[in-house]
Amino acid sequence: MSYRIGLVGKPSVGKSSFFNAATMNDVPEGAYPFTTIDPSVGEAYVRVECAAPEFDEECTPNVGYCDDEVRFVPTKLVDVAGLIPGAHEGAGLGNQFLTDLNETDVLIHVVDFSGETDLEGEPTEGHDPRKDIDFLEEELDQWYLGILEKGIERYESGYTTEDDAIEEELAEQMSAFKTNEDEIKRLVRRVDVGFDPAAWEDDDKLGLAREIRKETKPMVIAANKMDTPEAQDNYEAIASDPDYDHLTIVPASAHAEKALKSADKAGVVDYRPGDDDFEITGDISSDQEQGLEQIRDFLDAYGATGVQAALETALFDVLGVVPVFPGGANGLGNERGEVLPDCYLIPPNSTAEDFAYSLHSDIGDGFLHAIDCRSNRQLGKAYEVEPRDVIEVITTN
Repeated sequence: MSYRIGLVGKPSVGKSSFFNAATMNDVPEGAYPFTTIDPSVGEAYVRVECAAPEFDEECTPNVGYCDDEVRFVPTKLVDVAGLIPGAHEGAGLGNQFLTDLNETDVLIHVVDFSGETDLEGEPTEGHDPRKDIDFLEEELDQWYLGILEKGIERYESGYTTEDDAIEEELAEQMSAFKTNEDEIKRLVRRVDVGFDPAAWEDDDKLGLAREIRKETKPMVIAANKMDTPEAQDNYEAIASDPDYDHLTIVPASAHAEKALKSADKAGVVDYRPGDDDFEITGDISSDQEQGLEQIRDFLDAYGATGVQAALETALFDVLGVVPVFPGGANGLGNERGEVLPDCYLIPPNSTAEDFAYSLHSDIGDGFLHAIDCRSNRQLGKAYEVEPRDVIEVITTN
């Protein structure tokens, strides 16, 4: 399947800069609200250690690329239109924001940790980034609550049959969030409100809406503008605040990532996205050298610019996506002589049969068994694939 990562956040926090740094696209950037009106969709990449060297081979990717035994696998990145408080009631570009947001699988909330923009995206000083984190979660919770309450109303109106359980009605009402009856039942038990909605208080409904939101729209915080002292102080405070233990916060500087990628493209530096260092390879002025050394100091402090880390945290850590290489008749290649041309990103807990279906429905329909190309061991359809497996599928089709 093709995963879509949504970039969200209030206006003017560097969200479009983050998008451009991740995709090397050129969407408008500006320090004013609603620079982005329509969502921009671009191709970003996540890193996977290439399996080809284990077979003394060099891969030939069909999509993405490989750089020094690191495979860069494409994924979709969506820069969603700007958000302000009251979006769930239609404020700002709220309705469009929520519609576009629902097309994504996981969220990266870009937050200006320098505190230089207020909740409306206007310039200010000393703004607490906690307020940004809280307001987005509250907006999403209220959005989910509104849909949840419609399901409760349908259930209590007698529109459904007496045999229908509340989890069935809520799963149908909230199906756009890719949830199901079993998940709803599990979350109702988690918040411990019972299965009689007539007994639910307002706080019970909000708590359930929040749990469904966390499960179906998981989120990573990109602590942007971390190359400023104010952002670094805020990061230390928020990362140690137990109220935010439920979130993964990734220190980031979209500006640094974009500068390094542009310099690499121009032949000024040798830089691979996500690396913790770079090499100056071209002639540069003293001012350029000073700017690059400041970026190097940031990499020394945080290990990377954080842009690549945020993408990979969202897919691999939060969603649990599993990268798998399809093998061929000789273990790696195919009839065209390509070596590991593809790397698929598939859902967690996928089986060998699921993987076959991800290749093509006909391949899944005719699935006989799979082969682990490293050990030549035969795998049944119930085998649960692991990250970086190299698997050949044997099928009647």
